[in-house]
Amino acid sequence: MNRISVVTGAAGGMGRAIVERLIADGSHVIGLDIDAAGLADMKGDGFEGICVDLTSAAAISDAFAKIKETHGGIDALVNNAGTCFMSEFPDIPEAEFEKQMALNFSGAFHCCQAAIKLMAGRDGVRKIVNISSNGAYNFDAFDPPHYRASKAALDTLTKDLARRYATDKIAVNSIAPAMTETPLFGVVSQEVLDKAIAQMPHGRAMQPSEIAAWVGFLISPAGDISSGNVIILNQGRDVR
Repeated sequence: MNRISVVTGAAGGMGRAIVERLIADGSHVIGLDIDAAGLADMKGDGFEGICVDLTSAAAISDAFAKIKETHGGIDALVNNAGTCFMSEFPDIPEAEFEKQMALNFSGAFHCCQAAIKLMAGRDGVRKIVNISSNGAYNFDAFDPPHYRASKAALDTLTKDLARRYATDKIAVNSIAPAMTETPLFGVVSQEVLDKAIAQMPHGRAMQPSEIAAWVGFLISPAGDISSGNVIILNQGRDVR
């Protein structure tokens, strides 16, 4: 029987790469995204999409209820949905701050709540992988503080759930990439982007497929013994 994996933000650049990788590894993937057209474009063997507003706890609950009704449970969750708003401190509007936290942290929190209930009784080690950011740790980069805070909160959730559910055989890890080529590149100026890429030791941004490969590894049996870790992917840029 195929493993049932849920990927949030599935219709985005990183999400599509993760979905492709997990399907190739034998998962049946359920993609959650507010982009109905993007999800429809991804239809194919091994994939189904559910259009959902991931800033709404009620909408998330409804989506996981549909998954339970159709599949009975899930084996893996990838909290990939997120964005970066670029207003700078101290002039960050309240609405932008709240939306940043809702997209990057609260949605993942509520997905974890729903997913863990659907993991009960499933075979093997079940997995949660949270897509964090190197911006939570590297303060030389251009990331604004509300973005950093949302990702740092996500990593704290990772560690708490890893400890809380270790004996239930639910492994929880974060992946924290540095510069990765996704549509989010469009939120900064070319000058800022060029400067950031120039700081990467390989002289290039990382690719979504490279991050997806790490997600696949953690969800595979090889990742069974990893839990509570924040895996920083940055080509060695920030080694001190």
